Amino acid sequence: MTPAARISAAIEVLTDLIERRRPAADALKDWGLSRRFAGSKDRAAIASLVYDALRRRASSAHALGEETPRALVLGMLVSQRGMGVEEISELFNGQNHAPAPLTEFEVAGLAAFDLNASPGWARADVPDWLWPSFMAGFGDDAVSEGQALAGRAPADIRANRLKTDRDKLRAALAHLQPEPGAWSPDALRFLPGPDGRGPSLQSEPSFFNGEFEIQDEGSQLVTLLAGAEPAMSVVDLCAGAGGKTLALAAVLGGKGRIFATDLDSRRLAPLHDRLTRSGASNVEVRVPKSRGHDALADLAGTIDLVLVDAPCTGSGTWRRNPDAKWRVRPGALAERVKDQAQVLGRAASLVKPGGRIAYITCSMLPEENDGAVEAFLARHAGFEPVATRSLLDTGEVDFGLLARFATRFGLQLSPRRTGTDGFYLSCLRAPA
Repeated sequence: MTPAARISAAIEVLTDLIERRRPAADALKDWGLSRRFAGSKDRAAIASLVYDALRRRASSAHALGEETPRALVLGMLVSQRGMGVEEISELFNGQNHAPAPLTEFEVAGLAAFDLNASPGWARADVPDWLWPSFMAGFGDDAVSEGQALAGRAPADIRANRLKTDRDKLRAALAHLQPEPGAWSPDALRFLPGPDGRGPSLQSEPSFFNGEFEIQDEGSQLVTLLAGAEPAMSVVDLCAGAGGKTLALAAVLGGKGRIFATDLDSRRLAPLHDRLTRSGASNVEVRVPKSRGHDALADLAGTIDLVLVDAPCTGSGTWRRNPDAKWRVRPGALAERVKDQAQVLGRAASLVKPGGRIAYITCSMLPEENDGAVEAFLARHAGFEPVATRSLLDTGEVDFGLLARFATRFGLQLSPRRTGTDGFYLSCLRAPA
């Protein structure tokens, strides 16, 4: 396919996912299945165009005066790819499956493309209804935080301490040119290529051998700072596919006990194979037998550390899922806050006197972070937040620089601040 034909395909995919409000991955998959002529390079290039257009959806629509799929692609070609009107006109010529020629309105909009006078939410590429939350969380830095969140994400992996270390893994993957993570002692990073994709990590022998897991460095970091220690009893309350469960197992070094569960038993399915591959032997997966069944009832009041990877809007992962940014609706935030209150209440019933709850979200919104912790503390007398400085003093690595990103009750990571996805961590100590 020609570059122009790929742009036409991207516009077609965007039309489908916007009109049907469906995930970009689903729309791209259906497009590829119905057009077998498109090779892997074509599909990768089209996916890159689609995701980049979604990253810049608000700014493109505002600058060009319309929110059509075509306008989103045009705006992205200017703001993300640095193209000028003449270069874009050569691609939009209407020939050989190329998009129709530019209209006078489009030419004028592209020539005058300027976001300096645009409202903050448009410059930040954040949904306008969420802008007050971003402002509350980041103040004068809200625009730059949003812009960083609209960038492309690297691929991070975590060296599995049960089988290797970062230096050995880096040597094994030297052909892929990994870089050490800036914060986590287990992290290696692979920067995206021109098409936005990273290497095919899951085809590496070291992956099959369980020597690493794909995990954002921010996710690694908040797990390290949660306070898990060997010989502890730990519950991963919202374990899902088990990324943090596996990281906890590595931190504990095969000692102690980890109980992994999730209210949605289907999400736990991949964890069993991942545990086998990792070599972790101290994890017990507790699968709910039915809706409403408490798989941890026998552990009430006995757990040293309850890790709560809480359900949230996922705003901190928008670099990886830019389509999710535009599918979330105002009512979803209120629902997630309710979910967070429920799961924190469940954690409080599990933790032993003097034990700890590590509350984690992949969110950038204060309602889901400090706001959720403040509401929990008001409901649960005797619980106290662990001082951020204490969280950062792990004895393993000097995390002192992270103190700059402390909030009232915890720590906020972000693409702009730490080069990671947006994660929040607050640790709460139960009354003795």
